[in-house]
Amino acid sequence: MTPAVRAFVAALFSEIDRLKEEVADLKKRLPKTPQNSSTPSGTQHPHAKPKRRKRKGGRKRGGQPGHAKHDRALRPTEECDEVVPLRPPKCRGCGVGLEGGDPDPLRHQVFELPVIEPHVTEYQRHRLSCSCCGKTTCADLPPGVPTGQSGPRLIAFTALLMAFFRQSKRRTALFLESLLGQPCCPALTVKHQKLATDALRPTYDELAGQLPTQTRLGIDESPTKEASEKAWLWTFVAGTFTLFAIRTSRAAVILGELLTENFRGIVNCDRAKMYWSLGRLQWCWAHLKRDFQALIDYPDAQVKRLGHDLMRQTKILFREWSRCRDGTITRKTMKRRLKPVRDEVESLLLRGRCSGNPRLVGMCRELYDHRQWLWNFLDHENVEPTNNGSERSLRHAVIWRKLSFGTQSAAGSRFVETMLTVIDTCRKQSRDVFAYVTAAIQDSFENQPPPSLLSDP
Repeated sequence: MTPAVRAFVAALFSEIDRLKEEVADLKKRLPKTPQNSSTPSGTQHPHAKPKRRKRKGGRKRGGQPGHAKHDRALRPTEECDEVVPLRPPKCRGCGVGLEGGDPDPLRHQVFELPVIEPHVTEYQRHRLSCSCCGKTTCADLPPGVPTGQSGPRLIAFTALLMAFFRQSKRRTALFLESLLGQPCCPALTVKHQKLATDALRPTYDELAGQLPTQTRLGIDESPTKEASEKAWLWTFVAGTFTLFAIRTSRAAVILGELLTENFRGIVNCDRAKMYWSLGRLQWCWAHLKRDFQALIDYPDAQVKRLGHDLMRQTKILFREWSRCRDGTITRKTMKRRLKPVRDEVESLLLRGRCSGNPRLVGMCRELYDHRQWLWNFLDHENVEPTNNGSERSLRHAVIWRKLSFGTQSAAGSRFVETMLTVIDTCRKQSRDVFAYVTAAIQDSFENQPPPSLLSDP
């Protein structure tokens, strides 16, 4: 064997050894799933999810024999738009003609949509000449009449089609023209978008000004796009309102901008570092549960054991919290029952911190050094152990983002954050969002401030 061949074979063996090490390292890495990480559940194929161990019953799908029938309640006769009396002309037995009426006839109601046509009002502005000086004067439009051709209900409906019902501008224009008989094009929906943003922006600014005064906030963020740049959609969930903000940064400076230095409340959040500057946090135990599941799924036996021990205490915590939330036990009782859980969790974190295992040391040190951020919910009445409120508020926005791929301009971002804020706040306050947006646009035409979302509806 020549020296060149020997060198070539040695290089091959060296490459094989390197690849073996790489394969072994990849095998050690934990596959990311929604159960052990923050990976969205929608990224996992439904058939890939582990099947639930649920015993099959002998019943077929659908309604079971003997179940109560559910009929749509009939409207009172006097509320019907039209009543058609039907009388049989002759007897079905002998054929003799029938007369009279039934005091209690069988009632059958048919619901139908009316023919939808736009309501068009024409204002004829007369221009008259003065017999004295010869100047002409044209009549002004009445207060509240828009200078354009779109009324407040049409603008509000267009804005909600795009923001609430997640339709594109082209589909929104097609819906208005095809089903409502309203001439429209994508350019007009952009104009409506701007009018709606301008009308609702004072409401948005009023809610944003209340963020620093809140005693508790749930905060979360999700990536999105603004034109070609990466951006983040932030959500701030307060007791009676929700505020969304789209920014091109995920840094703590955004929190300083919106919460200002006057904020003294507690924040429910995940363990992202930009929240640490706020000081008073409640870390989400739902996120921690996924982290502990990741330890259980890790191949190292020491890591697995600590993961199982932490998961056992986490399940006790959620069981007691659920009983407190539904009123079975008081918060004082929950705090007393979770005292040994708290002691055990902190002991386990200290064990992981001192284990010398690189998979455990960093995470356990972080949790142990900031262990008060795990238990603030025990001492504050309106604080929960999870950040589920913020996750739920983001759900509609995330679906919108996946359908629209973000916004194309800063103006589009202002429309989205404003509309999402108004929509979710109206939902929390049980307000009619269409009525509210319509009223706000009408007020803007009359140069009046919109109705406040900080007062009772």
